[in-house]
Amino acid sequence: MIMQKTFVTVMLTISAVSLSLSAQTSSAPLTAADAIKRIIAATGATPPPGTVDTIKAGDPNTVVTGIATTFLDTWQVLEKAVADHKNLVITHEPTFYNHPDDMTVLGDDPVQAQKLAYIKEHHLVVWRFHDTWHLRKPDGILEGVIDEFGWKPYQSSADPHLFTLPQTTLTQLAATLRAKAGSRLMRVIGDPNMPVTQVALLPGASGLTRQVKMLERDDVQVLVAGEAAEWETVEYARDAAAQGRHKALILLGHEVSEEAGMRYCAEWLKSVLPGVPIEYIRAGEPFWMPSAK
Repeated sequence: MIMQKTFVTVMLTISAVSLSLSAQTSSAPLTAADAIKRIIAATGATPPPGTVDTIKAGDPNTVVTGIATTFLDTWQVLEKAVADHKNLVITHEPTFYNHPDDMTVLGDDPVQAQKLAYIKEHHLVVWRFHDTWHLRKPDGILEGVIDEFGWKPYQSSADPHLFTLPQTTLTQLAATLRAKAGSRLMRVIGDPNMPVTQVALLPGASGLTRQVKMLERDDVQVLVAGEAAEWETVEYARDAAAQGRHKALILLGHEVSEEAGMRYCAEWLKSVLPGVPIEYIRAGEPFWMPSAK
């Protein structure tokens, strides 16, 4: 009987210790490194070799007080994150002005140095979420942009970049996209009165080959893209229109074409990291248009 009581006491003690350890584990502070691991796992994608999805500045062991997602962590975005007590900044594009964030490219440039100093001073952690967010199925950026445009009902089941819209004109399409994206300016090539139903969407900088291959298709009348080199897809589209082909190009700007994907990211993250304060901070267009005199 005594042995039975001793055994029960020991088992109860072990259970109490286990519950205590479990509680400690579940309430353990979330570090930036932990958050990043959970985010990558939630995408279901594997970062490619040489991925740019790395921490650009800050200590990965920093305890997360909040998360800010953005298209690009501009100076103003970093200031807003600090003011809102969000110390893990998730940016889609580079912090230090080149794709791999190689700070040796600009060396001891004062603008770059001040930005890094600000991140360190305020104990921020900046992590880039580019490759893996695009590799997620569906592509996180594309999904957010489609949602912003309201194009989901018109999306092709065979190719997520293709859409059959209710008939409109090139001018009306461009004006609608400008309003929905909150853009100050955009560039359009093609006949303003051209009837439009078949559209391809390639946010960001998808490059000459991919952009032209889309415009070559019989089922694409208009390519809506982020940016293009002016001597490449831009001139291809201009020649195609001049030849009388039913083709047009709308360039939204890189930021405008992908920003909605990082707003979508903030909403998606709330289910990945429940209980963590998360907000989206708009980077905004870098350009402005002077008024005509």
